[in-house]
Amino acid sequence: MARNFQRATGLMSDVDVDSDAQAMLKVAAGDRRAFAWLFDRYHGSVARFALRFVGDRERAEELTQDIFVKLYRNAKAYKPTARFKTFLFRVATNHCLNEVRRGEYRVTHTSSETPEGEETGTVEMAGPEGDRPDQALAGRELERAVGAALADMSDRERAAFTMCRFEGMAYRDIAEALDASEAAVKSLIHRATLAVARRIEELRAGTAPARSRA
Repeated sequence: MARNFQRATGLMSDVDVDSDAQAMLKVAAGDRRAFAWLFDRYHGSVARFALRFVGDRERAEELTQDIFVKLYRNAKAYKPTARFKTFLFRVATNHCLNEVRRGEYRVTHTSSETPEGEETGTVEMAGPEGDRPDQALAGRELERAVGAALADMSDRERAAFTMCRFEGMAYRDIAEALDASEAAVKSLIHRATLAVARRIEELRAGTAPARSRA
């Protein structure tokens, strides 16, 4: 059963990388309000990340809760020389990879299984035309194409691509999160990007399948 963490408000209103590190150091010292603030700040990102691995909203939320429990328990292992987000996504990546390696999951689509109130992190329809039915349909089709590409990726490709394209993390930080070299991360992201490009090209050519091949 998912644990319910209380979200904090009003703590550290000026959000930046330094405040993340400071909050995590406070967590290591036993400050639960600081932990609640970090949970509130990063819950959505971690939930979307987990969702792309298990393809089930409820299970993704359970994994998210588990990840934050691990984060709390390993708070004293955090060193301010590492970016907090890198530390968080290393915990999240290890947990999600261990989960899918159990063989119970095969991701199909993620765009339609986004946690309530959260953005998909895939396709955004900008401008006034985004409200037109034909534009909305095109957006959904593009999301399905991207979701199908994600489903066909290896677990490490999906993790690297998600951290890079959806979370805006640098190669260096992704490499640390995946315990890999930067060269390996660049290769993972390159292959994943080509896979997405192929799916989008299939969509434009009218040959993209309605659902993933999985």
